[in-house]
Amino acid sequence: MSTPLIRLVVLYGGVSAEHDVSRVSAAHVLAAADRSKYRLIPVGIDKRGVWHRNDALAEDLAAGAELPNSLEIDGPVVDPHAVLRGSADDLTVVFPLLHGPHGEDGTVQGMLELFKLPYVGCGVLSSSLCMDKAMAKEVAARAGIPQCKWLTFRDGITDARQILTDVTEQLGFPAFVKPANMGSSVGVSRVESIEELDSAINLALRYDDVIVIEEGVDGREVEVAVLGNTAPDASLPGEVKPGSDFYDYEDKYVTGSAELMIPAPLSDEAIASVREHAVDAFVALRCAGMARVDFFYEEGGRGWLLNEVNTIPGFTPASMYPKMWEATGIAYSDLIDRLVTLALEVHRRRSSFSTEH
Repeated sequence: MSTPLIRLVVLYGGVSAEHDVSRVSAAHVLAAADRSKYRLIPVGIDKRGVWHRNDALAEDLAAGAELPNSLEIDGPVVDPHAVLRGSADDLTVVFPLLHGPHGEDGTVQGMLELFKLPYVGCGVLSSSLCMDKAMAKEVAARAGIPQCKWLTFRDGITDARQILTDVTEQLGFPAFVKPANMGSSVGVSRVESIEELDSAINLALRYDDVIVIEEGVDGREVEVAVLGNTAPDASLPGEVKPGSDFYDYEDKYVTGSAELMIPAPLSDEAIASVREHAVDAFVALRCAGMARVDFFYEEGGRGWLLNEVNTIPGFTPASMYPKMWEATGIAYSDLIDRLVTLALEVHRRRSSFSTEH
């Protein structure tokens, strides 16, 4: 008797500014997933938050058809609970590829917890924490993980005039201004002077009411992929050499002008050190399943400085997370299998906790 296929529901699209990136990530995950192991259910969420079961795409997958580079949000409108749960006989795992707010920030993860479904990636707390760069920095600092200097601006709470003085005196220029709850470098600006700072803050406020302002670091940009639950593993690191002033949205998803070096050209000692730091950050921020941990490397200076932790990293052809695992010895399709196994492991553990007083 053959083993029943796992029903793998892949969520893509979403209401965030990273909607288009998600559609590309999902196309490549679905194309790489082993169809002898999974019954693939693509579900797109449009920019209004309406859920669509993409039946035509599911039929193409079952027939072995080649997928487009980016998935359409198409198909009948469905109830989230019904499409996620499937039938009583299904073993369902959900793979949320929803980058940014309302997908990567604990909101969807909370819904999946309420539905008692296993899902790929970090739980509610770690998803929310890592999405909010300001709070993630606070927790990482408490854990003793080295970081660059930063300040937090909260709209309506922080004195707008005082922040200009604080950035000048405590960080200096250049500095980077980021929405706290956003990814893919959306809303990020590099500022060279106090005159540019105000407009950069206003740009970031289009995406969030909490802003992180960081000192400019003259260091190499190095990333590490982490995989696991209670005993996570770190990949070989990769280095990014931006094609512009910094590794921005255009560099990542439009022009592709950044140079990606995997593995990063580092000494054995530096590689061992950054892999250890990556696991430390993963554990401190209570991650599970997967995360991409980004660093700056100040050679001859402060060494490794944590930049941020991304709990749903990109899975596009240009994305570092799958590329780094491939260089470490885990192929794309095997990586998907590992993530599904880790999701089931976490779900079994959480389901075993007592609900009795």
